[in-house]
Amino acid sequence: MHEVALKMKNIQKSFSGIKALDNISFELRKGEVHALLGENGAGKSTLIKILSGIYQADSGSIEIEGKEISIHNSLDAIKQGIAVIHQELVLADNMSIAENIFMGRECCNKFCFIDFKAAEKKVQERLDLLGIDLKASMIVSKLSTPQKQVVEIVKALTYNAKIVVMDEPTASLSNKEIEMLFSIIEQLKEQHISIIYISHRMEEIFHISDRVTVIRDGEYVDTLKTEDTNSDELVRLMVGRRISDYYSHIKRKLDEVVLEVEGLCTSDKLQDINMKLYKGEILGLSGLVGAGRTELARAMFGIDRIEAGSIKINGRAMAIDSPKDAIRNGIVLIPESRKEEGLILGNTVGFNITITVLEEFIKFIHVKRPKEQEIIHTFFSKLSIKASSPWQTVGSLSGGNQQKAVVAKWLATKPDIIIMDEPTRGIDVGAKSEIYTLMDELAKQGTSIIMISSELPEVLGMSDRVYVMNSGRIVACLDGAEATQELIMSYAAGVKND
Repeated sequence: MHEVALKMKNIQKSFSGIKALDNISFELRKGEVHALLGENGAGKSTLIKILSGIYQADSGSIEIEGKEISIHNSLDAIKQGIAVIHQELVLADNMSIAENIFMGRECCNKFCFIDFKAAEKKVQERLDLLGIDLKASMIVSKLSTPQKQVVEIVKALTYNAKIVVMDEPTASLSNKEIEMLFSIIEQLKEQHISIIYISHRMEEIFHISDRVTVIRDGEYVDTLKTEDTNSDELVRLMVGRRISDYYSHIKRKLDEVVLEVEGLCTSDKLQDINMKLYKGEILGLSGLVGAGRTELARAMFGIDRIEAGSIKINGRAMAIDSPKDAIRNGIVLIPESRKEEGLILGNTVGFNITITVLEEFIKFIHVKRPKEQEIIHTFFSKLSIKASSPWQTVGSLSGGNQQKAVVAKWLATKPDIIIMDEPTRGIDVGAKSEIYTLMDELAKQGTSIIMISSELPEVLGMSDRVYVMNSGRIVACLDGAEATQELIMSYAAGVKND
């Protein structure tokens, strides 16, 4: 029999009379990685917040190693050996690793002064135990994103955590960094630490988890051994349709060139970039992290300075020295980081939608409110943004709806060319499907799309053609019908060259 580390039974939670969790049960075994899967809004976050003491359940029970416990706040959860590593890392960059880990519970000597050496020694022992090549005295600002994630894991372990929750831990990591994280997870399993792993990435779930629990609309659906299931079954359980139903785009050959890049170079990354984009095309841009895909997007949008080469729009050479030039010429960029570069999180959905088209309803000091309302409601409705109203703060929306708000903001400018950098990163399969449908509709209407994506199924499913980048160069142009994951990866890794 497998020893049970955690059992949550018949958990119910409502907000303002609306059920967020309806009689959900969840079981976690010792030394197990248990994936928790569901669309945004399915109830995953609510369940974890109840486990970590942020929310209290309306009814139900929680057992740790067979003993029923009460969790009234975050401190109660920590005392019970439960630690949560959130998707958004919260560390003080100007402090050392040791200082971050013991912040709020500093090691003190007999004179009640903070004992920095004792803290560093304890942290260094943990780092060494995990085989991590970091010094406890290092300043956090000097660390990479995966190293910061390691700091959060070590922090959890210093609480003597027996249960660790990882919420989208690989959202901003490269493939190499993900492998490093998985290696640490395997070490935690060997120490009989149990892990609840939340991710939208199917390949990760099959790589690292032992079992998967699916929840939908606040209700428990099923728990399966990972080895006994597949992506199609999990997606069907989550949203009621198969993976193959995601991609509505019908690939087609096009002949009207709307954008042509010739010999484009930048001082730090891009070398001799040549590419064409056709009217109504979805053009995939693939490559490994660091290949130069985002840098190419920034150059075409006027953020990064172009040192040599030209950009032609509808056959005419255009000087694009700033985003304003790009927008004037019908080019917009949906950035990779919607929270940092795409939205003003503290403001409303409506404010974010109209921020790019202020001149349409503001003349001098006069604001045409009816026109403003028309724009807001048009795109709020067109993209089916799930919010209580356009006046809800955009930062309070799910990742998928935040992404829709970014898209709405740029669609309001009526662009001819949309550059989408990782358009579905960190959003659930249902929201992905909606983004894909929107992209297909835009392409049918004649809008041209450049889609940068690290997800090869997405590239293959949505692209008419695929450019592959390696080390700041385009190394291949593949027809959508001939492209395969193996072929794209061979070019991206430099194994194959034309």
